[in-house]
This record gives sequence, structure tokens and C-alpha cells, in this order.
Amino acid sequence: MQEEYMLEKMIKGKTEKEKEIELLQEINNTKQKLKLAIINFEFAEEDLIDYYIYQIKANQSKLDYLIKIAKNRGIVLNRIEEVKTRMYRKNNMAV
Repeated sequence: MQEEYMLEKMIKGKTEKEKEIELLQEINNTKQKLKLAIINFEFAEEDLIDYYIYQIKANQSKLDYLIKIAKNRGIVLNRIEEVKTRMYRKNNMAV
């Protein structure tokens, strides 16, 4: 499948747990980008409305794609996992 190829290319050479964490981090990052695009759209001037519409659509499509991959892998998407992923990222960045 193309989705598996793209995901494996993105996280090649990592353990299954690292792949899961990276996928969850990417989902969280994409959620944040989508929220920001929506906020920017709400306050956009005429010339930037189309740009933010594009960003919203692009981030929503990416989020749908990543969630589909997570579900196919049996990864549970919930707030607890989101918090654990954020904590993992902060701890590893501090090293």
C-alpha cells in the first residue's frame, strides 16, 4: 500500500514503539497546525483567505491520513496517549 510505504519511509529504521510514538507526535503536530490555520482564517484579510483555506484543507487531509494509518495499526487515539506522547517528546528533547 502506498500509505504504508510513505509511513515506513518517514520512520525507517526505528522500533515499533518509536514508530508509534512518532506517528502520534505527527498526529498531534498536524492537529496543532490545523487549529492554527483555522484561527488565522478567522482573522485573515481578503488576500490571505484562500491561503488559509488551502492550509485548513491540507492539514485536515493529512490528519485524516495519519489517523487512518494509526487505526490500521491498532493504535488507540485518545487524550492519555496524546499526553504521554507530549511528555516523551519533552523528555527526549531535554537530553
